[in-house]
Amino acid sequence: MLAISSWYAAFGMQSVLFAWLVTIVLRESAERVGLAQMSVLLPGLFLILIAGVLADRVGQKRQAICSQLFAAVLPLLLIFALLFDALSYPVMIIYALLMGVAQAFLTPARDGLLNLVAGQNVQRMVMLTSLCQFGFQILGYTLAGFADSVGPIYILSFQAVILLLGTWGFFKLGEIGRPVVSAKQDRETVLKGLWDGASTVLGNPIMRAVLIQNIAMGFFFMGSFIVAFPLAIREVFAGSSADLAALNALNSLGLVLTILVLLRVGYVSRAGRALILAQGIGSLVLMSAGFVSNQIVFTSLVFVWGICGGLAMPMSRTLLQQLAPPNQRGRVMSFYAFSFMGAGPFGALLNGYMSDLYGPQQAIIFSGLGMIIVLLVVTSVSPLWRNVIIADQAKA
Repeated sequence: MLAISSWYAAFGMQSVLFAWLVTIVLRESAERVGLAQMSVLLPGLFLILIAGVLADRVGQKRQAICSQLFAAVLPLLLIFALLFDALSYPVMIIYALLMGVAQAFLTPARDGLLNLVAGQNVQRMVMLTSLCQFGFQILGYTLAGFADSVGPIYILSFQAVILLLGTWGFFKLGEIGRPVVSAKQDRETVLKGLWDGASTVLGNPIMRAVLIQNIAMGFFFMGSFIVAFPLAIREVFAGSSADLAALNALNSLGLVLTILVLLRVGYVSRAGRALILAQGIGSLVLMSAGFVSNQIVFTSLVFVWGICGGLAMPMSRTLLQQLAPPNQRGRVMSFYAFSFMGAGPFGALLNGYMSDLYGPQQAIIFSGLGMIIVLLVVTSVSPLWRNVIIADQAKA
């Protein structure tokens, strides 16, 4: 858990700090904010599927160590730029692209390790991991909120230290996460392995439905969160880094509270139905946030939106974790990450353009409406609503 905790604490710090530097410090336009946030996600679009195949071949642990170590070095780029008064939009884009590469290789390796640690109780481990994820993101958001007062250099230095601690955590996993491919698979090309993973995911109607809604979530929800929300804080509410950090932290707090309830309730057999309901209610809440002009009400709605996400995200990940064949976990989970992160750059770009043309809150309303339409289609044409996943189904 140390490795996972460190990444998400650092990720929380980066989410606030990166948005603050681009949006408030550099005062870039809505279009350029969208392009900058797109740059963080863009490497995942091209690399994450290949990274999933490689994780099955070289071992999830080895790939996770290398990826997180690379990420730990990257804050030094921004530290040097700040020290020499050279911070600029191109520097932020370079940093974003490199951090996106690290995330693209780390994500499938880390998710593949989750099954090995979970044993047979995958859903509970997914919820515990999500609890750890969003709990430490709150810590990261809180620390980044002090950027106005203590300066970004101290925050970036602490981010690098946290990532190094996580690298050590992966080392402590022992023999877990070694390559699980057969000799025949080892001789296969990466593209053949990628094709096998795609056939597995697209050939299963439940996996296919989860991927479709995940693409929509990355396109509409992530785009709003990383582009329209910071722009709303700047342009509608004239906020600071502390306001942006509070918004992100309250969103994660909503996620944490829902996951705590799920851990108390126990196993959710109708994960597909829970996923659709959570996404549908979340879409309505997101649309509502686009109509309010009071910052407290806006932040409260984002908190409720987080409560919905706390149910949706563990359910979607559980479905794919349980149905993934053991020798394809890395590549199957890379498709899961790809469906979310791959759509994110386009969602960020769209929200940037929509915010520039109509305003950030109008972009938020559009995103909520778009997600509702996708959910209605998925519910009508897939078995996701009526599906029941039992604890042993993955072994069948």
